[in-house]
Amino acid sequence: MHSAANQQPRDSQAATGLKVVFNILDKWGCSITQIQHILGISRAALYRYRQNPQSASLSRDQLERLSYVLNIHASLRTLFDNPKNVYGFMSLPNDNPYFNGRTPLAVIGSGQFADLYETFKRIDALRGGLW
Repeated sequence: MHSAANQQPRDSQAATGLKVVFNILDKWGCSITQIQHILGISRAALYRYRQNPQSASLSRDQLERLSYVLNIHASLRTLFDNPKNVYGFMSLPNDNPYFNGRTPLAVIGSGQFADLYETFKRIDALRGGLW
């Protein structure tokens, strides 16, 4: 069992991560439902965490989801100089085989962890990352 003192840094990091991820998802143009699915949280938790990120109690899965959103964003920032492209890419139809004309946002909006992973993997590959 962890003491509250041991949880403090992790909770603080989660709160900071949530604030940044909410900002990114908003700039990507995500709907409330997409945000819920991408992060694996309920509507009530979404509103509670937006108001008070410090109140977030995230599972390992949810922390990994935050990490993938942050990594997708970092890859897009490496690929593009223009903020319009950095934030607009996720809502553009993509004809690459995995996306099959869907937007990356529609793919990750499914809520499936594998879709988040696969989307990151493909975007990262565009910048020369390995997958």
